Formats: sequence, C-alpha cells, structure tokens
Amino acid sequence: MTNRRQPHDYWGQILSGRAGCTGVKATFFPMKHFLKETDFKPREVAEVFELAREFKRKRGRHDPVLAGQTWALIFSKSSTRTRVSFEVGIHELGGHAIFLNKNDIHLGRSESLADTARVLSRFVHGLVVRTYAHSDVEELARYGSIPVINALTDLLHPCQLYTDAFTAAERWTGPQGSLLASLRDRKIAFLGDTRFNMANSWILGAALFGMKIMLAGPKGYEPGAQINALLKAEGFTAAYHFTTDPYEAVADADIVYTDVWASMGQEETAQQRVLQMRPYAVTAKLFAAAKPDTLFMHCLPAHPGEEVEQAVLDSPRSIVFDQAENRLHVQKAIVATLAQQPRT
Repeated sequence: MTNRRQPHDYWGQILSGRAGCTGVKATFFPMKHFLKETDFKPREVAEVFELAREFKRKRGRHDPVLAGQTWALIFSKSSTRTRVSFEVGIHELGGHAIFLNKNDIHLGRSESLADTARVLSRFVHGLVVRTYAHSDVEELARYGSIPVINALTDLLHPCQLYTDAFTAAERWTGPQGSLLASLRDRKIAFLGDTRFNMANSWILGAALFGMKIMLAGPKGYEPGAQINALLKAEGFTAAYHFTTDPYEAVADADIVYTDVWASMGQEETAQQRVLQMRPYAVTAKLFAAAKPDTLFMHCLPAHPGEEVEQAVLDSPRSIVFDQAENRLHVQKAIVATLAQQPRT
C-alpha cells in the first residue's frame, strides 16, 4: 500500500469540527519520519507551527485525529517533560500510548533493532523513541513501516528545538503573525557544551529557520565533525560562529540559551565539566550584557548555581515554563501530521 497523509486544509476542518477522521480525499506523499529538524521543509515547518498554535488555542475542542491509533513510547533515557507531554498529547488527540522502557523490551539486545521495528509495525501506528545513539532511530525508521519520532538522541533533540523556536516566535508575533517568518535573522547565543544534542539541534535549526547563532564554550567543546557533516548533507554551510568569550556571544542576542553541563551518560566527567564550563554560566551579570528584551531559554531540568543563576531563571524574560508547556502543543502537531499516513 502506498503511504499517504492528508492535505493541509484537512487540519482546518479538524480544528473547526467540520470533519471527522475519514471522508477527506487523500493526497499521497512518501512515508515521513521526524528524526532531525530538516525532515520537515520550511513550508511544512510553517504548517506544523500553525497547527500547534491552533491546538493550543482549541485544546479540548478539536477532533480525535488519532482515534483508533496506538503509539509506542520507547525510552532508554528517563524523562519528565518528554514522557508526560507525549502521553498527554496522544491521549488528547484520541489515541492510546504504550510506554516501554529499556527493561520492557529487547531493543538492540536479544532482538535486533530491525526486527523490533518490523514487529512493532504490526502492532502500533507510530514510535516515539528517546535513546542514546542516533543510529538507533534511523534503523527503526529504515526497517519499520510506521512513523518514527526522535524524542532525543545524543546527536539531536528536534522536538525540543521546534518547541523552543515556536515559543520564541509566539513572543515575537502575537496571536496572528507568521511564526516561522518571525525567526528569520534573529540571533541566538548558546552557552556551555556546544557539541552535544541541544547545541547541534540549534545549529541545524538556525540554518533551517534563517537565524544567526553564536556558541560560546571552552576549547574542546566546540561543535564537532558530526554536525558539520550533517549540515553539508542537508545543503547548508557551517554558518555558525564559535567563541570562547561568553560576552561576545550574548551581545545583540535575541535569545540566550543554555543546557545542563553533563547529560545522561556523561556522569563520569561531570566534575571536570563543571570546572571547565563555569565561565559560561548564565549569571545575572552576563544576562544584563544582552539586549533589554533578550529572552532566556533552557530546556530543563536546570541546575541553579551551575549553568544558570536562579535570578535569571526567575527573570520576567525567562520563558522556560512556556517552553515546557509548548512541548505538548508542538508535539501534538508533529504526531498529528505524521499520523495521517496509513501503514504500508
């Protein structure tokens, strides 16, 4: 069977309550996954953002577009925001979520990733995967016949990135403006570990959205070969800038962004990282060196006193809890878009 998903005007009917989940003429497209930011082209990103805005406005008042569908959440890494937002979002779309941690299934151990993908494709309608190796989500997508969403790997965190961009765009556009267009030529300053997943996602996302990005961190933590190769493969030049001076990075920035200095799997080097990255903490003094209307963002959980001071987290220009809330709405838009593809 050829994979398909519904045309964009289908969503207007869903959100207005004029259509159910069937009865709309389908437009045919190849099977689509969301493994990296560029899996949606700019026109599609704009549609996902607009759908997220409508889901947020009409929460509880849209049709159950996942009615009859079950999605599996496979988590090798624990999470608060990611798990809760996906489970609630799938429920609000009318579907059912099954949560599977690394002890529940044989993922990559006594059963290959390829066979796991083939088996789960017979049971569920989509996979949401939070794991370590990016190659794992690629292999699940390659061998399965259902959509796969990357809920975080060590390389990229595209759901968080789309949410962050959407959250900033809300502030810059208000209720009616073009969310995607508002991002163009904005500058983000990313501080700390600039060669891990959130920095990589912002590098790729900035290229996709037409934003400027400057990253600041200690030598040895600058963006690596893997993200540079991905930029090239996606048709972008490595237009980001890296500096060891945090004040240079935040100058004229529209967003100051940071993340924890040691993620899951990096516990052994945590103390060393804290010592090396201390100059890149977002202090009140450093944040004051940015523009008066600069936004502070953090994907959470935060460690006050390490990568950010509590005073910055509590600032009226901190939008970290808006980011957390919007995980729900943006991920619903991503799931709903991918869910309109029937199985092969």
